[in-house]
Amino acid sequence: MIYQTFAELYDELFDPAMYQQWLDFVRRELPNQDGQLLELACGTGRLGVLLAQAGYQVTGLDLSENMLALAQEHADEAAVTLPLLQGDMLDLSEIGTFDAVTCFADSFCYLPDIATVQRAFEQVAQHLTATGEFLFDVITPYQTDEVYPGYMYNYRDETRAFMWTSYAGEQPHSAEHDLTFFIYNDDKQAFDEVSELHQEQTYVLADYQQALQAAGFSQVTVSADFGQQQPDEHTTRWFFKCRK
Repeated sequence: MIYQTFAELYDELFDPAMYQQWLDFVRRELPNQDGQLLELACGTGRLGVLLAQAGYQVTGLDLSENMLALAQEHADEAAVTLPLLQGDMLDLSEIGTFDAVTCFADSFCYLPDIATVQRAFEQVAQHLTATGEFLFDVITPYQTDEVYPGYMYNYRDETRAFMWTSYAGEQPHSAEHDLTFFIYNDDKQAFDEVSELHQEQTYVLADYQQALQAAGFSQVTVSADFGQQQPDEHTTRWFFKCRK
């Protein structure tokens, strides 16, 4: 139950404005809503619900049962159809073919190395239609090397507290996030503590471009600011639009 609460608090603390920005990015890049869209690493379904409300036929896939349980709650509350699948983005062999695939919130940066990222790209390519499009984002080396080291965020209310501290990782262009939740347990009249260490790894732009090409994507455009700016040396997140 405490890990369900962990997922719920994560869901509450995530900046809701970003979901609207991702939705706007998808609507600009994928104006045709007729096809089937797969949202990889859909998490708690906040973006999936917005996509469904905007008319997209979206299916969500995530590895976490707790996240998917919250996604189902959000879909039910919004009265939208949002099929949900538990699965690994490195093996999409049983889910069929889609007209579009999205993957946001730096989800590929949680994979351990660029070879694994390429495997994920290959899975996407294999499950896209011939004219399908692939949208995703990743954090940049500027984010891992300059922004994250020393970053701190704290939150508390009467029954919960949350501490987030970020450090530079051991590998180049990596970061570690120490997340600690304190959740009040009425039975014990004390706080339960849950800690997680999140590790992110990113790469120079040429590495992503090479991995996409090797996976079968021949048309790749890269932008910043949710597709509205050209990247520069201070860009914190790259946005990709890819076709085979």
